Order: sequence, then structure tokens, then C-alpha cells
Amino acid sequence: MSDYLIRATAFDGNVRAYAIKSTETVNEACRKQDTWATASAALGRTITIGAMMGAMLKGDDQLTIKIEGDGPIGAIIVDSNAKGEVRGYVKNPHVHFDEKNEKGKLDVKRAVGTSGFVSVVKDLGLRDYFTGQVPIVSGEISEDFTYYFARSEQIPSAVGAGVIVNPDLSIQASGGFIIQMMPGAEEDTITQIEKRLETIPPISSMVRDGKTPEEILDVLLDGGKVNVLNKMPIAFKCRCSKERIGNAIAALGDEEIRKMIEEDQGAEAVCHFCNTRYHFTIGELEKLKSR
Repeated sequence: MSDYLIRATAFDGNVRAYAIKSTETVNEACRKQDTWATASAALGRTITIGAMMGAMLKGDDQLTIKIEGDGPIGAIIVDSNAKGEVRGYVKNPHVHFDEKNEKGKLDVKRAVGTSGFVSVVKDLGLRDYFTGQVPIVSGEISEDFTYYFARSEQIPSAVGAGVIVNPDLSIQASGGFIIQMMPGAEEDTITQIEKRLETIPPISSMVRDGKTPEEILDVLLDGGKVNVLNKMPIAFKCRCSKERIGNAIAALGDEEIRKMIEEDQGAEAVCHFCNTRYHFTIGELEKLKSR
């Protein structure tokens, strides 16, 4: 079954919810990044949440997530849009700890760090971008985005994302959810959901056991009469191209291009997201001058 997410409402429209299966998408990103297990979990959680946040956008809108902690993984960058396309990378993909955390899971907190910031930049097709930034509160990523929604967007939310990594470093299961309270949601509804979230299995386990996003929301919002509004396919997709890289080189100016020609007899650029290499000959660099 290919990856997809659903958008739904529950509790008579007082709750908005998203659920996603992202196993193949995360596996493709981690394969391209050559991530080790703990780095895969961190990147996978961020990609999963990023894909759901992209589904909150419209048209050609897109967003960029940046998590900059003080852990060895360095920055995590994820781009997503309203079309279900997502990509991401970590600055240091070769991070793993054999020791599990107190819950017996991969120690993502140790990889990400507990000091730093989570930033979200939204390109909504307007003159200015919307930028929200909050401090990292746990390093586990899901809790950090729960805090982000409450603090930056003033939307009480519960965010969950999980990744199970196989011994061969492929991704066995990946998925997540975002549950948001709409204005006017009753305290009884909020309390019921909070208690339910305390008792559910890990989201990655539910995906591993074959539960669909629809079934996951039925578990999370038991008794809330889930109403699925739409379904969207999700996939890793990089937007890089030789033309885009060429435009970036041209923007450096003629003097920098001249140095590339004289000192390196050409240029090579590598996309951070998909690790595709683009080579530019002397002739191609000459054409980029004075553009």
C-alpha cells in the first residue's frame, strides 16, 4: 500500500485531525541520505510531520521546517507542499546510539539535542513569508511540534510521529498524526482525547501492524464519529534540477564563476536532499556569466 494521509473532523467538527502512513516516503529519504538508525528516526519523524503540515496548505503553497538542536545530528531540514510532496535531509546522517532511551526506543532526543530551535517558514505566495520559531522543548520532535502549534499558531494540538528501523537500516514502519482542537471545543472532549492518547500503542507499532490512517484515527478518536474529508498520496520528491543549480551559480556573479573556470576547470554541485550530482563544464559556466 502506497503512502497517504487523510484529513478528517470529529466530535461534531470541534476536532480537526490528520493521520499518515509514511513508510515508503521515509525509506526513500533515508536511502538517499544514507542515514544510520537514530538519524533515520529523527529525519523520519520530521518528514512525517512535515507532510501533514503541508496538507494544511493550499494550491502552490509550501513550507520549510528547520530543527537546529545541539545534538550530533546537526540541523534537520524538511520541505513539503500542499500536493503531498516532501523531501528532507540531516546535516550529519551517520548518527546512531546502541543504547535505547528510557522507553526502549531509539534515542532521538540525544541525537537532536534539547537546546535550540524549531522553525517553520511558510511560502503562501505573498510578498512576505510567514515564519514561526519556538525553542526545542524535548528533542523528541513530536512534543516539539505540539509546543510549536500551541505557541506559534495558537492551536491546541497533539502531535505524534514514529519510525521503526530494520537491522539493515531500511524502514519497517513510519506514520503519524496531528489532532487539533477547534475554537469552542468542550473541555470534556479535550479530556477524553487526552486520556485516550495516554493509552494507545505507539503510532509506529500501529502502522507496523497494518492499521491504515483511517483506522488509526478511529483508535485515537474513539467515540468521536470520525468524518474523513479527503485522502492525499504522499511521496518523496526532490525539486532540484540542473537549471535550478545553474541559476544559483549565476547568482554568485561573474567573478566567482571565473574562479571556477580558472581554478577548477568546471564545477560540481550536489543536492542536499537527494544527493544528485550536477557537473558544469567550462562552456556551460561561460554561458552562465552575465546572465
